[in-house]
Amino acid sequence: MLRPSQRTLQQRLSEGVVLGAEGYVFELERRGYIQAGPFVPEVILDEPDALRQLHRDFLRAGSDVMVALTYYAHRDKLRDVGRGDDLEEMNRQAIRIANEIAAEGGALVAGNICNTWAYDPKEPVTSGAVVRAQYEEQLGWAVEEGVDFVIAETNDYVGEALIGLQVCQELGLPAMVTFASVQESTTYDGYDYVEACRILADRGATVVGLNCSRGPETMLPLLEQIRSAVDVAVAAQPVPYRTSPAAPAFEALASEDGLHAFPIKLEPFQCTRFEMADFALRARDIGVNYVGICCGAGPHHVRAMAEALGRETPASRYSPAIDLHPVLGTTPRVVDQEELMGGWAAGA
Repeated sequence: MLRPSQRTLQQRLSEGVVLGAEGYVFELERRGYIQAGPFVPEVILDEPDALRQLHRDFLRAGSDVMVALTYYAHRDKLRDVGRGDDLEEMNRQAIRIANEIAAEGGALVAGNICNTWAYDPKEPVTSGAVVRAQYEEQLGWAVEEGVDFVIAETNDYVGEALIGLQVCQELGLPAMVTFASVQESTTYDGYDYVEACRILADRGATVVGLNCSRGPETMLPLLEQIRSAVDVAVAAQPVPYRTSPAAPAFEALASEDGLHAFPIKLEPFQCTRFEMADFALRARDIGVNYVGICCGAGPHHVRAMAEALGRETPASRYSPAIDLHPVLGTTPRVVDQEELMGGWAAGA
């Protein structure tokens, strides 16, 4: 069943930018609740309070959407880590927790499906049936538990994305379909990213766009092209890492010694909160309707993006007040600054 939200996704999009926050898997890995490598969200059942807290952190930071952590919670991935018997309960619990926290701040709840690693464009009928079965399972439980819409994300193939969209439509769920633009210009089945989004828009997706893989600087040029090519809402959820034309996707980032930075050596490439706030404004100004953030996101990024968009969030109570810092600030202190920190001062 659909949740009785006060305003639907479509209504909120008509009112202005919808702010989204993802990157649950990366952030929970950093917090010690998900294993890097398989990145299966066992935290849903093993440490549900950790998941609740991250939802709450993103909600307080200004996210309009609580995304159920069913990314990689599909049959094949759970089997890889010996949790196949937990498939249904893991999916249902993820949506219950998302609903629970969404109710604290009037947020939307999104079901979530992603690339399955099972789709093969050389055998679209056979592999497509496997993909469809996985999506039908996950989204069937999502409907029963209650979601407002579905985010079908990190798609590498147009063919797989279309299967996800079809299942959403059969279940009466609005769909936001986004591609992970890992390759320089095309999906793995050979479609230009702009054309891929146009195809999904023409087939009835409520929102189309890009998520993950690219950072702000290498995602924005594609977003401008997509915005000009489709009549539906456009979504942008980059990773908060400094990608470049030489390495447009964060999977290609490498450290100075030539080793892969992805996925657990990315800190030197991390965007600041100010860079993500700037991205939110630039995305809004080119007409992006759903502005968010993906793998690597922290609540401080989300709050900065929300505030850049002119919003005051619950977490804004604790936004920086550098003027009150004992060294950097302007408020007089009893302690002589020359005696503080060996005379160190900003700019020295």
